[in-house]
Amino acid sequence: MMLPFNISEVEIPTFLLLGIPGLEHAHIWISIPICLMYLMAILGNCTILFVIRTEPSLHEPMYYFLSMLALSDLGLSFSSLPTMLRIFLFNAMGISADACIAQEFFIHGFTDMESSVLLIMSFDRFVAICNPLRYSSILTSSRVVQIGLAFAIKSILLVLPLPFTLKRLRYCNKRLLSHSYCLHQDVMKLACSDNKVNFYYGLFVALCMMSDSVFIAVSYVFILKTVLGIASHGERLKALNTCVSHICAVLIFYVPIIILATMHRFAKHKSPLAMVLIADAFLLVPPLMNPIVYCVKTRQIRVKVLEKLGLKSK
Repeated sequence: MMLPFNISEVEIPTFLLLGIPGLEHAHIWISIPICLMYLMAILGNCTILFVIRTEPSLHEPMYYFLSMLALSDLGLSFSSLPTMLRIFLFNAMGISADACIAQEFFIHGFTDMESSVLLIMSFDRFVAICNPLRYSSILTSSRVVQIGLAFAIKSILLVLPLPFTLKRLRYCNKRLLSHSYCLHQDVMKLACSDNKVNFYYGLFVALCMMSDSVFIAVSYVFILKTVLGIASHGERLKALNTCVSHICAVLIFYVPIIILATMHRFAKHKSPLAMVLIADAFLLVPPLMNPIVYCVKTRQIRVKVLEKLGLKSK
């Protein structure tokens, strides 16, 4: 008797996410630092937004771009928060296909948005150091808003096809994903139908995002060239000091991506534990560290935050 369909091609309504391999018994304890990291990230970025919004002295292009970075960090945090907490607090690994596809859209969207904001901030530093006399005329308030909207729309349009390309695939008897949240390349590998379109478009999105890092590097080449041309040693250090926070934010964001890409490409015996930890760090660390870095290294932000807390800065 012939069956009306092939059992291996039955569609699966849910995917299974992965916690930390080998430490499933300790998920409830691991959830404590993860919850604290999320809480600190959300409070830190909300504080940055509140201080910049309420302080007229911070209504300048550099701080507007910092607000965009804080919004991107909040978006990343809230995109991964539901599944991370469900896994580590309640040991609930399942996620519906539609919820998974929606999550990967928001994660990739806010990731690209953060990359774009870091690129814009490098342009801001380039203009401030290489052409300081025209800084205020080049980066007007209206132009800053236009730049921010243009890059936000670019990020949305860039990742918008991803959910539709995943929806057209057929998923069979493979359900286990390799992270604590959904990513396009991860979901795509579970398909039992042709996923070439997904592969090539995903590669295109990745190249677009990595091109931001190339332009950031180029901008710092010009910045360094300009700084080295300054006669006064003190002025050189002053100019470079204005870039330290941004350089830290760039490293915090791109280093985990580069490590993950290198491990995927070159590691013959990849450790699942290392892969999961680095992938989780990619979404947890930037939203947590960016507010701390900018509060510590940017005096204007630090002073205003301490004032809001009723403390005096040194």
